[in-house]
Amino acid sequence: MYNSDTPTRAELPSSKQLLRSTILAAASALVLLVAVVLPAEYGIDPTGIGRVLRMTDMGEIKQQLAAEAAADAAAAPAAPAQVASTAVAMASANAAHPTAPAAVAAAPKIEWRDEMPVTLTPGEGTEIKLKMVQGAKAQYSWIVEGGEVNFDTHGDAPGKSISYEKGRGVAADEGVLEAAFTGNHGWYWRNRGQANVKVILRARGDYTDIKRMK
Repeated sequence: MYNSDTPTRAELPSSKQLLRSTILAAASALVLLVAVVLPAEYGIDPTGIGRVLRMTDMGEIKQQLAAEAAADAAAAPAAPAQVASTAVAMASANAAHPTAPAAVAAAPKIEWRDEMPVTLTPGEGTEIKLKMVQGAKAQYSWIVEGGEVNFDTHGDAPGKSISYEKGRGVAADEGVLEAAFTGNHGWYWRNRGQANVKVILRARGDYTDIKRMK
């Protein structure tokens, strides 16, 4: 009545074979998760393979975009109040400590080691990194001509990543960047405005290379 023959007991896989196949399948899935999914989706690269295959950069960008979108959505209603409170605080500080024109004029001019200008179209992002050893310090200053940007000051190395500072709608920033570990440390900017902007980065200090990553 049937077209196919019923397999004999000898033809059926044993319990040991089934267990071995299950273990091999689970191990393969774990390898794919660690080597491909985590770097490409979340920017987490414990093995360093994702950085070699350039999947970690894609994951980091995805996480940055997701964080920016969430931050924009959460902070949009509070933006006017925040701006108003900041303006009041600045006005009070200026009234209490008026700027001395003579002191400003006498400030020494900083001699920067590198200066890198980058033009960003609406929605475009870019990244500039310094190659630094652990504990090294680099002084920096960047300004935005024509608008404001969202930024993330961060560092990365095989199996390591850190975010030092983030901001939204910022027109300038300056300070000293100290490397938490040996690797690449720098800035990611994204233009969320409706017109082109120009970001100008100036830097000097303990780094061996400066490079625009993308």
